[in-house]
Amino acid sequence: MTDGQLQQLVNQISSQAFHQPFRHRAYFNARLRTTGGRYQLESHNIDINPKMLTDFDEQTLIGVIKHELCHYHLHLSGSGYRHRDADFKRLLAQVGGSRYAPTPKEHVQMVARYTYRCQRCGLVYHRKRRLDTTRYTCGRCRGPIKLV
Repeated sequence: MTDGQLQQLVNQISSQAFHQPFRHRAYFNARLRTTGGRYQLESHNIDINPKMLTDFDEQTLIGVIKHELCHYHLHLSGSGYRHRDADFKRLLAQVGGSRYAPTPKEHVQMVARYTYRCQRCGLVYHRKRRLDTTRYTCGRCRGPIKLV
């Protein structure tokens, strides 16, 4: 699905479920990692995590779009658009949007390049960056640490 197809889908959902037009931009944003989508208060644009389409079915994507459209329409009308507001919860239940986005399947883990071990208590540290072993000591026992 391209950004143009996503824009058409958001326009269609907005007119069918909310009976109001969507007059701003909707596009995929690959930088979103832990969230399904984002409504931007200043520009009124909607970003969608592309993993909602690749990792899950189209119904999940539609649920996320409805969730973001609830923020959009309530904010523009001056009602409570935040997650904790009763207006938001009521409208989300009315249109059948998803309350929470599922966690993407491929979650990037930190790759440890350096492994250090305390010479006194044996505690192991995994780090991305090199550590100056003359400046730092073990956090548990204050013993000297050594690169393994």
